[in-house]
Amino acid sequence: MKRKIMRVAGILMIVCGFGILSLLAYKKISRELYLRRLLKENINFEIPVLNIKVPVLEGTDSKALQVSAGHFEGTGALGHGNYCIAGHNSTIYAEIFNDLDQIRIGDEMVLVDKDANRTRYTYIVSEYKIVEPNEVYVLNDFGDDRLTVISCTDDGTQRQVVVGMLKE
Repeated sequence: MKRKIMRVAGILMIVCGFGILSLLAYKKISRELYLRRLLKENINFEIPVLNIKVPVLEGTDSKALQVSAGHFEGTGALGHGNYCIAGHNSTIYAEIFNDLDQIRIGDEMVLVDKDANRTRYTYIVSEYKIVEPNEVYVLNDFGDDRLTVISCTDDGTQRQVVVGMLKE
């Protein structure tokens, strides 16, 4: 009797384990397929040296930032003005910019347009700094063509700001 109970319990544990693993695999595959669709349909942002490639959605609301980087409305256009994007540096939300603090002056950042030619705009990192959350001047137009990338610091109390100048 004891053996039969142990056998049934073992089978139940295997079935439950298989079910949980299947659910996790389904969620991971679904997220990956969704991300691929977003990459195909939207502007893409890449930092090759950090192996970052993410879609850029319009706006910086929480829904957009859960799965992608977001473009600050009212800031520059691709290749013109100060094109500003934000993304999470978090283990809770999308882990898009967790390695942003490893970027160096001279590294390349690339915006890839969603047009038929997938036009590429390459920016060279010229500045990395930490600012307070209320220092929104970094979103201003400085009269040049730049890309500004903003993310939280690891503890979330300040903001990392990476500026890249358009490569001619």
